[in-house]
Amino acid sequence: QVQLVESGGGSVQAGGSLRLSCAASGRTFGVTGMGWFRQPPGKERTFVAGINWSGANTYYADSVKGRFTISRDNAKNTVTLQMNPLKLEDTAVYLCAAGKSTLVVRPGDDIGSWGQGTQVTVSS
Repeated sequence: QVQLVESGGGSVQAGGSLRLSCAASGRTFGVTGMGWFRQPPGKERTFVAGINWSGANTYYADSVKGRFTISRDNAKNTVTLQMNPLKLEDTAVYLCAAGKSTLVVRPGDDIGSWGQGTQVTVSS
């Protein structure tokens, strides 16, 4: 099983940028599809972005398409979410997720493991 630890969250003004990182441990990381999800205060967790095992294929929620970019470095066991420009509605706890196959993580997919989350707060 893949263990995940997120970092890079913080507070930023609308229009700004943040870069989230997910450090993974476990021998299967390099053959596992990964994803980012988020959970705003008092709301359900929703899908943000997914990437396949090699990084060649990605998938985004419509709400972040064109603003967020997911990438991975299998040599460093990391997955990154670059977010720019940020909007007020992007405020949430962001969680890294490991899928159960090599494919891109998409909404509704089974998740093998979750990180603990990192807070992103966007203010006006």
